[in-house]
Amino acid sequence: MQKKSIFNSAFISREIFIGDLALGCQNPIRVQSMTSSNTNDISATVSQSIKLVNAGCELIRITIPGLKEVDSLKIIQKKLRKQGVSIPLIADVHYNPKVAEEAARFAEKVRINPGNYIDKNSSAKIHFSDEEYKLELEKISDKLLPLLKICQANGTAIRIGTNHGSLSQRITSKYGDTPLGMVESAMEFIRICESFQFQNIVLSMKSSNLKVMVQAYRLLVNQMLETGMNYSLHLGVTEAGNGIEGRIKSAAGIGTLLEEGIGDTIRVSLTEDPENEIPVAQSILKKYNPQRKIEHKTIPFFSNINPFKFNKRETKMLGNVGGENVPVIIGDQNSGADFPSDEIDKRVLIFSSTQEKGLKKTKEKFNTIIEKGNKTPVILKQIYTDLSDDDFIIRSAIDFGSLQIDGLGDGVWIENDSYKRNLTKLSQQILQACGTRITSTEFIACPSCGRTQYNIQEAFEKVKNATHHLVGLKIAVMGCVVNGPGEMADAHYGYVGAGKGKVNLYKSRDLVKKAIPEKHAIEELIELIKLNGDWVNPK
Repeated sequence: MQKKSIFNSAFISREIFIGDLALGCQNPIRVQSMTSSNTNDISATVSQSIKLVNAGCELIRITIPGLKEVDSLKIIQKKLRKQGVSIPLIADVHYNPKVAEEAARFAEKVRINPGNYIDKNSSAKIHFSDEEYKLELEKISDKLLPLLKICQANGTAIRIGTNHGSLSQRITSKYGDTPLGMVESAMEFIRICESFQFQNIVLSMKSSNLKVMVQAYRLLVNQMLETGMNYSLHLGVTEAGNGIEGRIKSAAGIGTLLEEGIGDTIRVSLTEDPENEIPVAQSILKKYNPQRKIEHKTIPFFSNINPFKFNKRETKMLGNVGGENVPVIIGDQNSGADFPSDEIDKRVLIFSSTQEKGLKKTKEKFNTIIEKGNKTPVILKQIYTDLSDDDFIIRSAIDFGSLQIDGLGDGVWIENDSYKRNLTKLSQQILQACGTRITSTEFIACPSCGRTQYNIQEAFEKVKNATHHLVGLKIAVMGCVVNGPGEMADAHYGYVGAGKGKVNLYKSRDLVKKAIPEKHAIEELIELIKLNGDWVNPK
């Protein structure tokens, strides 16, 4: 089912309040994060929350798996308020409507996932008739109503947070595990909310795959424009990992949408201490203005390019550039790039820009050649000056990533005389994040939360160290089984927390080794990879 784009007007979201914090419309883009401590460890969660606030966080999400954690959240909220911290708290709830209802009586917002909140993925049923599908929706409506009434009475907002990989079987039976399925999963809940006159809603479409994430948000905005909706949007790339790779992935996905005038609040998900996420989010927003406001503009798309489906721009092949070749990397002599800058085929087009003119100018050039039917390969060149290394990494990820996500650009040429690290490596990392050129192992890793019962940061580094040479493999390291198996759906192997000190190992979606002691899990993972013929010895 292909959607037709009606992106012909600005998307301006409605204003809502989360506690006293205004979100959406012309308000600044809000920065948020999530605690990773055990929610029942009240002092640790309070301490982590204060660190987040001091770093510049404006909303804090806390995992609430059960009623005991609801009681803990009440105490956490009181302790924070006693210390003068008035930041809105968001209860993150999966599977249990009763828990969401209790949390909604005092938390400023509740996050629910339509893929597992009511419409669980445990049913053996795969095919639904139209009548059965309608009956399932009626059941969801009946079970959602109590939460809506409580939220209405207490002024509590709801985030309908759809995650790729955790869609219900009912949705996937009709739409597949696709961006469209993600949107329809959320739209069903929105329609139910509206039928009960509840509109205090924020929406998200999260995935670790940048193309899926961007396409899902675009489809959602398109659907809202079609139907006259304008709900606020929470942007994020889930399971982005850590280090430079996690920052690049987050910036490319979030920045692509901000460039299109989409987004009201952002969360950078890193497998690091939560307060490390805030400077990255702030760096992404530096591209705009001191008020952190984006221009809500007509969303620009190119002739003959489908914004809801990835297709590389068709170009003619000139040697190793263009055609079916992966994007090349241009650099200085001895930089490790594919071509030194003075050896580029003179027949290719070079779209060169400075950081001030940047992406807008490059998109205008693309629009011109696409409309003319020009199939000459294009090298994207960007010159950066006067940026810190951290801001430069974020900015280049947005500038190049937002074009690569739409299949635009046959090569990458980054110039920055003040950057002392390897520009070729940075180019490879941007292309890898966008899935347009694979030069290393692809890692998917969740940022952890209070459900995680092992040291995921330590485990992730061990997995990376053991498998970083397996070019082309996707390996996921997940904190728990709530979203883990679903969110790593396209990974070749998964390392998933299964309780205190225990790990489950997956081959694709299949659980193959259960409750392995953590101290043996890395060697068991290596054995699993070897058993399936995917292991090569490090060089």
